[in-house]
Amino acid sequence: MIEIEPVYTTEAIATGAGRNGHVQTADGRLSFDLAIPQEMGGSGEGANPEQLFAAGYAACYHSALKAVAKDKGVDVENSTVGARVSLGKNDEGFYLGVDLEVTIPGVEDDKAQELADAAHQMCPYSKATRGNIEVNVGVAQD
Repeated sequence: MIEIEPVYTTEAIATGAGRNGHVQTADGRLSFDLAIPQEMGGSGEGANPEQLFAAGYAACYHSALKAVAKDKGVDVENSTVGARVSLGKNDEGFYLGVDLEVTIPGVEDDKAQELADAAHQMCPYSKATRGNIEVNVGVAQD
């Protein structure tokens, strides 16, 4: 196990019925109800864990992309990162998959893919998921 020295720690608590419950961070900045998506037989009238994971991954990965680009002297001011998180099921149970879509206006596709791949090596979410779930990184046309 890799030893780390924390630079930031946060806490969230889930209550109620899991996917049909409530989540709140210890500082109260996030506090909302969860609901099972309609595609899974629920009401869909609340957020779900996959949405939270997608939002966190997209934001974290985008920060890594900006750091990599800065080190390489590439302007990615108007870049975007989309994270599509899928919840799937097979004979062994449920699993996650992620597709990251990077858009960097004004940067050639090959250079954009190089930056995207480097960000994937740096991003803490990518490190945490590496070897555990399938993560695909692609570059979209701007």
